[in-house]
Amino acid sequence: MNKSIKATLLVIAGLIVLVAIAAAVVSFRGIPKYEAKKVDVKIDYTQARVENGVKLASMLCRSCHYNDQTGRFTGRELTEVTQFGKIFSKNITSHAEAGIGKWTDGELVSFLRTGTKPNGQYVPPYMPKLVHISDEDMNSIVAFLRSDNEWVKAEPTKQPECDPSFLTKLLTNIGAFKPFDYPQQYIPQPDTTNQVKHGEYIALYQLECYACHSKDFAKNDYLVPSKSAGFFGGGNKMFDMEGKPISTLNITMDKHSGIGNWTEEEFVKAIKYGTVPGNQPALRYPMTPYSNLTDKEAKAVFAYIKTVPIINNRVERKGVQ
Repeated sequence: MNKSIKATLLVIAGLIVLVAIAAAVVSFRGIPKYEAKKVDVKIDYTQARVENGVKLASMLCRSCHYNDQTGRFTGRELTEVTQFGKIFSKNITSHAEAGIGKWTDGELVSFLRTGTKPNGQYVPPYMPKLVHISDEDMNSIVAFLRSDNEWVKAEPTKQPECDPSFLTKLLTNIGAFKPFDYPQQYIPQPDTTNQVKHGEYIALYQLECYACHSKDFAKNDYLVPSKSAGFFGGGNKMFDMEGKPISTLNITMDKHSGIGNWTEEEFVKAIKYGTVPGNQPALRYPMTPYSNLTDKEAKAVFAYIKTVPIINNRVERKGVQ
């Protein structure tokens, strides 16, 4: 055998071995751990905060953590994000062992902001991180979790451990998915007198609509959402309750492939009640109607969407959210 060919084959074989070893290490290591940010805070659980927290939780937490069998936030299998692996949302009731009853306010805030649990375990992007949400809204969410609301009353149900996909393990080990830095400054409430800014806050930082309605979870920029690939242009592959793929809708103002022909009233009906203009199929799971949004808030989101750069990306209405 020619020496140069033999050397080439040896190099290729060596590379294959190295790749195999690296893959084995990633698979064995799993999701990395980090040092959790220590946050010293004690929140005043006012009734106003609890009520606002219920509203926010109904839109942010319920779709993933609500369990039909227990009637509480005891978690379930997240069949809509199987690209991340076999994933289970956790029990976030006040149960001391199965839930978050032992967590301090600071640990809750730190986790919700950064994605790192008190024990250092990082949770990948199938758990949204509220890195931009206002301090007051964050306080409201914690106040709700501490309340006697039926959704979060202590319940011992415990979900199985997650079995993340190799891709999820790989992306977390190379740093593509990693904890966010804890905010250095106070984050104020949005200016609700500025309709576009108010809508931007709801769509990007409160509900994170772009996360699903852009091109791909792995290509989202959660620190600077507008840099996400296909920002609001849809096409992100998710899954319905039966595990069938369903692509998200382009909600930029493109008149041919987006919602450029929708009126404000039609948009409000879609986001709040799941109805779509004309004879098109209604929106469906994993898109859940945000019925707790006020008309003013839904109109603000529409006003903001109108400022988003238009993307021509036709997504077939068959199997779309």
